[in-house]
Amino acid sequence: MKTHNLKKLFKVTAFAIAISASMPSFAQPTDQVIAVVGNSAILKSDLDQGVAEAVYQLQAQKKELPPEQVLRSQILNQLILQNAQLEQVKRYGIKVDENTLNDAVLKVAAQSGVNSLSAFQQKLDAVAPGTYEVLRSRVANDLQIQRLRQQQVMSRIKISDQDVENFLKSPEGQAAVGSQVRVLHLRVSGDATPAELTKTAQNIKAALDQSDDYKGIQKKFNQDKIKVDAADMGLRPLSSIPGELAARVSSINPGQTSEIIQVKDGAHVLKLLERKSNDQKALVPQYKTRHILIKTSEVVSQENAQQMIESIYNRIQAGEDFATLAATYSSDPGSARDGGSLGWVSPGMMVPEFDQTMKSSTVGVVSKPFETQFGYHILQVTDTRQQDMTKEYQQRMARQALGERQFDAELDSWLRELRTSTYVEIKDPSLAEHNTSKK
Repeated sequence: MKTHNLKKLFKVTAFAIAISASMPSFAQPTDQVIAVVGNSAILKSDLDQGVAEAVYQLQAQKKELPPEQVLRSQILNQLILQNAQLEQVKRYGIKVDENTLNDAVLKVAAQSGVNSLSAFQQKLDAVAPGTYEVLRSRVANDLQIQRLRQQQVMSRIKISDQDVENFLKSPEGQAAVGSQVRVLHLRVSGDATPAELTKTAQNIKAALDQSDDYKGIQKKFNQDKIKVDAADMGLRPLSSIPGELAARVSSINPGQTSEIIQVKDGAHVLKLLERKSNDQKALVPQYKTRHILIKTSEVVSQENAQQMIESIYNRIQAGEDFATLAATYSSDPGSARDGGSLGWVSPGMMVPEFDQTMKSSTVGVVSKPFETQFGYHILQVTDTRQQDMTKEYQQRMARQALGERQFDAELDSWLRELRTSTYVEIKDPSLAEHNTSKK
């Protein structure tokens, strides 16, 4: 049976909003509870709406529809996961400020060809009153779930220094940092037996070990039944070389010859003449920064966290020592031990709100309190400099690439664990029978 990735159907896009706005509401005067998820409930109207949106979108994309009961079960499972995540959002007190929410809604509006929130509200509510508020609620939920996932999933991803080093040595890593190579490429093919072709390739490898005269080697080993193609590929980006060959080049040093690369109709032999890195340096501004963080938690509400950071800010303005207050109150144990110091921070290392405040701060001046997905902060930039961060940039790029590889797998694992640990009672026996997925 063909399966469909229905997770994507819950992404808030202009297309999805058009679907919602163009369809009638499924809410009824007396609604039926389909499932209980923790302290929340999924109503029959929620499920009907989700199924209708899924059908509309799958048909628009000309994709095959699953059987109705399977589709309803899959949509219900997605609603269960969504509610389970929103339960965690409430548990950890994750909020989205109005400015962030407005920016996100405005991006959706722009996809619909509208450039202001008021015009977007008029457009949606003209189709169905209340649609704009439904949209804002959906976008807010989506942003809160994103923040929850960042907090929960990123902490599960472990990348060692050896992982980074191995990635940077790989064809993908070298291509990403702009490595260039000059390679001699000899290919053996023809009507001879596989054993004869392999023997010729071995002789070519031995000759290449001793000489760079690829044309002479080509002429020497060309025979009636054996064809030898030879070329100096010139200095070119590693990314422009076929992946299988690039992998062999990455594992050898200049002057070395690769092992014989067997293919269906012959063999390849490579010799690396030169490897050159991108000479462009990554000079970036850095900010010597210290901060104080107050996190929300099960015992610290958002309101309490905001009051605490404002109180700490006022105490610093009154003359109290930043480092002492950081060591006493900051929820970031790593920096709190050092008076809130984060050391030299480069743009892009922190979340956008922190980054923006840091870059716009005057040296020596404590920022006003601001919010990120991690809680409430104040920060102080104590010095700035220009730094050659080429090596660090490459390592950070590698960690990001490796993290992106792991994120989806860790997200699926976390969602399975969340689904298993969340109290779920499905009221409809037919849906409970089909709903066996834990993802």
